[in-house]
This record gives sequence, C-alpha cells and structure tokens, in this order.
Amino acid sequence: MRPLRVGILDLVTKSPTRSLWARVMHPNLASIMPQAVGAWCQQAGHEVTFVCFTGPEDLVSDFPDDMDILFIGAFTQAAQLSYALSNLFRQRGVVTVLGGPHARCYPDDAVKYFDYVLGFTSREMVEEVLQDCRSQPEEGRQMCAGVQPAQLPSVEERWPFLEPTIAKSPTRIKAAPMLSSLGCPYTCSFCIDSVVKYQPFAADQLRDELRFIADKQPGAWIGWHDPNFGVRFDEIMQAVEAVGPGRLVHAAESSLSLLSEDHIVRLRDAGFVAILPGVESWYSLGNKSKTGSSAGRDKVDQVSAHLNLLMEHVPYVQANFVLGLDCDEGPEPFALSKEFVDKTPGVFPGYSLLSAFGQAAPLNLEYQENGRVLPFPFHFLNNNGAMNVRPKNYEWPEFYDHVIDLTRYTFSRPRILKRARANRGFSRWLNVVRAVSSEGAGRIKYYSKVRKLLDEDRDFRAYFEGETRIIPDFFVDQVKSDLGPLWEYLPDGGLYHDELAYLKKTKRLPLSDPQPQAVAAN
Repeated sequence: MRPLRVGILDLVTKSPTRSLWARVMHPNLASIMPQAVGAWCQQAGHEVTFVCFTGPEDLVSDFPDDMDILFIGAFTQAAQLSYALSNLFRQRGVVTVLGGPHARCYPDDAVKYFDYVLGFTSREMVEEVLQDCRSQPEEGRQMCAGVQPAQLPSVEERWPFLEPTIAKSPTRIKAAPMLSSLGCPYTCSFCIDSVVKYQPFAADQLRDELRFIADKQPGAWIGWHDPNFGVRFDEIMQAVEAVGPGRLVHAAESSLSLLSEDHIVRLRDAGFVAILPGVESWYSLGNKSKTGSSAGRDKVDQVSAHLNLLMEHVPYVQANFVLGLDCDEGPEPFALSKEFVDKTPGVFPGYSLLSAFGQAAPLNLEYQENGRVLPFPFHFLNNNGAMNVRPKNYEWPEFYDHVIDLTRYTFSRPRILKRARANRGFSRWLNVVRAVSSEGAGRIKYYSKVRKLLDEDRDFRAYFEGETRIIPDFFVDQVKSDLGPLWEYLPDGGLYHDELAYLKKTKRLPLSDPQPQAVAAN
C-alpha cells in the first residue's frame, strides 16, 4: 500500500482554553495509546502528524491539508468535541478513527460519527485500519481486539510524539506517562478497569524505559497511569530504583492496601512526590483502603491515620472519593468527609460524582435496568459536571445541598490556609491554585447554579428526574460556548445519545433514536 498521511490527535481537554492551569498542567496529562498508535503507523512506513491538544492549539491548521486519515483519542468528556472534529474532517475527505475510553464506553453512539471505532486496540488492528482506510457511507465500523495488547511501543519508540508534548509545559513539571501494568486486580463495580485482566509489564523493560527518559529529560516527572500502582511492589520498585536516586520524580495512583509504612518509605526514597489513593466510600471497598469491615467513623479514623503517615514521607497526597454511591444515605457520609478534612489537613480531597460510563462496568447494567441512568450530554461526564445516575437515597435538591456544603467546607479560607501550612514546596501552591480555581471556588458556583435551577426551572428539574429528554438550555449553552467555532460542525443529534444502549445490546434489543423529534441538537 502507498504511504499515508496520518494525523493523530490526543484530546487532553474537551474545549479550547488558554487558562494558566491548562498551560501548566494539561501537557502533563497526555495519554499513552495515541503515542503508541503513532509509533505503529511510523513503523508501517506512514507519515505521521501528532498533536496533543492541551487547549491553545489550532485543531484544524495544525494538521496538513492533504491528510488521509485521522486517529482521535478521547475521554467521554471530549466526545462532543471529537464528533465535531470528525464531521469537519470527513467533509474534507479525511477518514476518521476514534479510540480511547469513549470508544470503549459508547461504541454504538460513536459509530454514527466516525468511520472506525476501536475498542481494545492492537498493532494488527491499526494496520488493518490503515490498509482498509475508507470512508463508511452509513455507520462506522466497530473493531475490538478483545484484550489489551501484550506489548506497547517503548518510550524510545514513542519519543518523537512525547518529547514535543513535554516541551509544552512552561514549568519544571514535565511529565512522561508510563504504565507498569494494564488492567486492575480490584473489582470496584463502578470502574472501567474492574473487568480488565491485570497484566504486568516486564521489570527490565520498565527499567530501560525509565533510564531512557532520565537520559533524555533529567528530572522529568513520571506519571504512572496504572489504576493502582505497585501491585507487584518489589518487582516494580526494583526497576524504578535501578535508574538511580534523584534522576526522576514520580507520581502515581495507588490503594492504601498497598501502602504499608515500609512501602511508603521506599517510595519516598525512590523519588515519589505525589500519591493519589482511592478511598471512594466510608461504607464499602474496605479491601482497597486496608480497613476491612470497618465503616463510618472507624474507617475515617483509620484512613486519616494512614494518610497522615503517608504525608510524613510524600509531599503531595490526594484522596479520591465518589459521592452518591448507593451505600450513602442521609447527611452522615458528608459529615464524615468533613471530619476527614479536619483530621488530615494536608491531604487534598478529590470529590467525584457517581457516573455510569456506558458499557464501562457491569454495574451500569443494573443502573440502566432500574431506569436510573440519565442522558446528560457527554461533555458533562467528567465526574463533576453532571451526575448521570439518579441517587438511590437522595432527592436531587437534598443531594446537591450536601455536595455544596461539603465543597464549601473543604475549600473555605480557613481550610485552604490550614492545608497550605500542612504542605511544603510545590504541594503548597498546587493545593491553593486548585482550591481557588475551577476545582474549588468554580465548582461551588456551578453546583449552586444547578441547585437554584432545580427549584426554579420546572423543565430543568424534569430532565434530572428523567421525565423529559429535552436538554436544558443551561447545558446546551455551555457546550456551545466551550466548542466555539467548532459548534457549527457538531452533527445533528450529536448532543444526544441512547443512555440504555448497553442494556439493549446485552438483551439484543434494537437501539432507538435518542433525540427528541421536536428538538434539534444544534
């Protein structure tokens, strides 16, 4: 076959932005698979133009006019942006391909707007797409390798795409994404990795890749993308330690069950400066937080003591929680979170609203069967813009009252100052910036607006109750503003999706047109 002009786009964010936070942090959120696809395309003899979209880039002019095929990697929050871009480039004769989490979670929606939609992706599948490389006049072609690839291109093979992405960060925080494994050994029912077989990579490969980065970018941050780093702790840490002290800085998500005191000390000595444990709930998932059957205040006390120990050795700690789980009821879960904030003043709490991402997890079938999944536009499914599962034990106004109260408490001035005093170095300014920007003050303002509309706008409340499919102007206007000039390319119906597609596919029922006939999407 002739060499193709291949474009690859990694959508780190869902809309154009020039904010300071985006300039500093978005280049450090690059994904691995778009870089892997770029390496595979180059190795097959094709010409590759790679763009990691962090906010300020021009998504049209950065690609050549004579491009043959465009691969887009996207999380669900960037789905509407990816749909608009696919429509724009298909009008120019470019074949478009979608991969990444959104392609895995909502393939039946994505095939309406792309020529190819890839689930688990292998080198052989990418080569098949390149060989075929043709527009699909009706519905796109779904493809899935069935399992995660056994091997990914090395950092050295990905470096032509990784290096210019790292260079975009204006600060000394320049992060290279790494994986020590695929899948996850835990079975959190709401997680996309809960049903993916745990597959570690060889330790000698990790060692060699880390040494390569240390030689190319001394002092680089390594952002470990494992959902739970350190499952095979000794083996992985030997590879990390072999690089030598002080050459790299590390950040990882892990579970408290893996963070014994001797492990914490070893992480500190190896250069780990940021750890993000998943606590999730005060009433369940005790195996992940190393609290066993403890729940409620007992779990708060155990987790707080554990995280304060972690803070003694690792300068930046973020504890992740999911609000609105079915085990939550009444004000107590939120009150316990306030207690946690006071008991662990240096820890940054990351609050997420319960979300069901299509066919990502088996639990989503239960939510769909019970009629609890709502068709919020994908643009808001970033764990805080909207909660697309109606809470089991709360009415919407009550739930948002609790969320707003907890968020205000966490990011009040006294607690921001207390958190700053309990931290040092980069941790101090990072926590303050997060608290006073969109993650703290911004969410309080946003949630308060939602709460007000739940009382004052009958149609808005009806949408939250699942009584209408007509998307409120509040949400439509935000998508329109965020997409800017690309809004005109969002396909008809592109704001809507069938929130029951996973259930219907499982039961072999026909999918429906999710868009209200009387309402246009744009």
